Amino acid sequence: MVPAKSRQATPWRPKRAMVLAAGLSLRMRPLTENMPKPLVTMAGKPLIDHALDRLAEAGIEEVVVNVHYLADQLERHLRQRKSPRILISDERSKLLDTGGGVAKALPHLGDEPFLICNSDSISSGGASDSLTRLAAMWEAERMDSLMLLASSAHSLGYDGSGDFAMSPDGHLRRGKEREVTPFVFTGFSIAHPRMFKDCPAGAFSLNLLWDRTIAAGRLYGLRQDGVWMHIGSPAALTAAERYWEIGELNF
Repeated sequence: MVPAKSRQATPWRPKRAMVLAAGLSLRMRPLTENMPKPLVTMAGKPLIDHALDRLAEAGIEEVVVNVHYLADQLERHLRQRKSPRILISDERSKLLDTGGGVAKALPHLGDEPFLICNSDSISSGGASDSLTRLAAMWEAERMDSLMLLASSAHSLGYDGSGDFAMSPDGHLRRGKEREVTPFVFTGFSIAHPRMFKDCPAGAFSLNLLWDRTIAAGRLYGLRQDGVWMHIGSPAALTAAERYWEIGELNF
């Protein structure tokens, strides 16, 4: 028998995730006139499969995917996957935005912290390791949400002035008016279900809950390795495919 002092606890990791895939994809037209954005291909693979493969590599066992625009197409595609297990959160009748979409799916996500990710977020270089590091940093006692961040200097498809400033201990705050902040949210985060306590009914943005979490001092961040790519438009898709092929950032 291994002595108690020499045993190592199994590192915690989330078992469930939510993939946000229900948007109208207006900025991606004309590519999305006849297909939902998650099925647009990048480097020969639908965007949603980039996200789901990354989650599977990180050990996620079950994923809830919300659907709205051209939902039948997306559901048919997802039925072909073997891993991770897919559950559908149907928003055909009403689009619930990011926060409302996750809130609707909470009964499928359980009582433990879970991952949330965007279906149009792709990373290159250390991608799976970043999710492992995110799980290793998670501390439920002091965090309600932990975001994976990228340097705006190593991001494609993002043209803002940054999303967050981060203190040495990982605390996040919003950028002040006209302040250039160095970190961009990659679309991947760990959330505790308690973050959704007393959340609004119906459609609302996750930003509402993140602002509430910032005010409570319980929003943290971790910088990812590699390049983050936001596939939000045909131009961003072209730039991402160029980087994927030759590894050259071209802004």
